[in-house]
Amino acid sequence: MRFYDREKEQETLLNNWNQSAERGRLTVLIGRRRIGKTTLLTRSADGYNSHQPILYLYVSKDNERVLTGKFQETTERLLGLKIYGKIETFAQFFEQLLLYGQQHHFTLVFDEFQNFLKANPAIPSHIQELWDRYHEQSKVNMIACGSIYSMMHKLFDNEDEPLYGRQDCWIVMHPFRISVLKQILGDHNPQYSHEDLLCLYALTGGVAKYVAWLMDGGATTKTQMLRWATQSGSPYLSEGSELIMSEFGKDYSNYLSILQLIASGLTTQSEIDSVIGKNTGAYLDNLEHDYNYIHRKQPLFSKPGGRNLRWQIDDCFLRFWFRFILRNQALVEMERNDLLLEIVERNYEQYSGMVLEQYFRQKWMEEERVTIVGNYWDRKGENEIDMIALNDIDKTATVAEIKRNPRKYNPAELTNKVVVLNSHLANYHVTQRGLSLDDM
Repeated sequence: MRFYDREKEQETLLNNWNQSAERGRLTVLIGRRRIGKTTLLTRSADGYNSHQPILYLYVSKDNERVLTGKFQETTERLLGLKIYGKIETFAQFFEQLLLYGQQHHFTLVFDEFQNFLKANPAIPSHIQELWDRYHEQSKVNMIACGSIYSMMHKLFDNEDEPLYGRQDCWIVMHPFRISVLKQILGDHNPQYSHEDLLCLYALTGGVAKYVAWLMDGGATTKTQMLRWATQSGSPYLSEGSELIMSEFGKDYSNYLSILQLIASGLTTQSEIDSVIGKNTGAYLDNLEHDYNYIHRKQPLFSKPGGRNLRWQIDDCFLRFWFRFILRNQALVEMERNDLLLEIVERNYEQYSGMVLEQYFRQKWMEEERVTIVGNYWDRKGENEIDMIALNDIDKTATVAEIKRNPRKYNPAELTNKVVVLNSHLANYHVTQRGLSLDDM
């Protein structure tokens, strides 16, 4: 699959490159695994002048001496810089790069930067000390690229950490917007249906690598996508486990259970606590703030900090993996992928109906003139409204019921629900709508 989108990110990276010609510049690039960080950096490097090299160093989970040796070999191959003398620590190697940068303008990428903590927890301190000493005189455009939110935020956002405040720029990569997904699917299947588009969104959420897997695999229709995702050897089958293990390490079991419960529809803490058998408040907070896996959802117009909240996995791939792959892991291990596909297809219509609600809320945020988009339910969990989109500038509101089948939309039923919100919507011009696959 060819490269799509990311114009803003490329522009920011190019500006940072130009500014680093005067003094060293440190950019933090963060995004979930498979979001396309490395591809973005490679693509952006193509926009630099050919005589301005890029040194890309992948931080593997080796010990410090082995890692430093690999870096030396790569540096000599890509920059032609041979570091003489006995170099055994990363600090010695990094200092030589910064000294080289006093005479040479280049981009230095450390991919999976958070893995430095496994090689030697003191490495961030060494980077801080040497960067503070040399970056004013060096022409090094350094990019710290990471996929584990908790560790990257700890390294650069925690006041107690040595690298706190050292970054000049922070770039967070998000999944493709819906308009980009439409462009990609249209390029690979000009006759795609709304059902095909919804399935692509449901399986990938716009994560670049997952989209590429499907498109490069020739899976451009709903039927082909579901079959490709569940077939023997599909990377979809193991991707979730690899993500969870890389993020949580040894402390994964409770987090795995909680995420699986949320994906299955248990979205309140009381429901989750009753199954886990203990208070999960700390785990839920960590999953939201440290790991960025879940988000707390409150009904629109509710008071901040209220208890009427639900937890939600916004990542479409993870939600699908927890709902179908992990739950049926025994079928995967028995290589009964035919039965796995049967289960997915049998439950897909109901499952994708919930995904369609998220699709339209995202679509409205990206394409319409709105200031906030959410949904609503009362304290009893009733009178649910799938989408409320407000424009506080123009004082307009769109209230929508979202159904896969447009014939299931009941205008009178929606009107009765809106009456409950009259006090909140009194100053708005309200439009009621039914949204379905036909409106995608």
